[in-house]
Amino acid sequence: MFIPRLSRVAFLLAQELSSGKCPSQAIRGYVQRPSSQFMQCQVEQRMENKLFHASIMQKICLYSNDASGDVVDPKQKISVTFVDKDGKEKNIKVPIGMSMLEAAHENDIELEGACEGSLACSTCHVIVMDMEYYNKLEDPADEENDMLDLAFGLSETSRLGCQVIAKPELEGIRLAIPAATRNFAVDGFVPKPH
Repeated sequence: MFIPRLSRVAFLLAQELSSGKCPSQAIRGYVQRPSSQFMQCQVEQRMENKLFHASIMQKICLYSNDASGDVVDPKQKISVTFVDKDGKEKNIKVPIGMSMLEAAHENDIELEGACEGSLACSTCHVIVMDMEYYNKLEDPADEENDMLDLAFGLSETSRLGCQVIAKPELEGIRLAIPAATRNFAVDGFVPKPH
């Protein structure tokens, strides 16, 4: 699945580069300028870099596939319910392809994610409340299982929120947030998403 997606993105990128739509810093040579112009040029180049990277990411999302190989509409969303430690439910809409950790942060749901989704902690531990939905998820990788071993309140249907990615089959999934996490870095710290 990853190789065809990468091939399509590479093809689209090659088309843009050949058509001359690429950012000017990719084809611009170095020019000697006074220092004030040099600073302005650096700022312009950073802006162009950000726009260029954003357009690439947009193309990756636009032409990404789901597990069936069909092109997925990036605007399509699924309904996900988070249940907090007090039993309060919050229903949100999550775009296809987004992790539950990202979705929680965007919707002010207290799911920590200390490592920001890099599989280096277990603070985004969630419990899939229905075995039917749990079985629709891909099997956890060894790295995820290693981190889950450190999770507080581990259950049979535990997963890391950063590894649960929204897909159409997960419409209506319910995720419980455990009462506590084990954050060995800073106790009580709630990170702010970037």
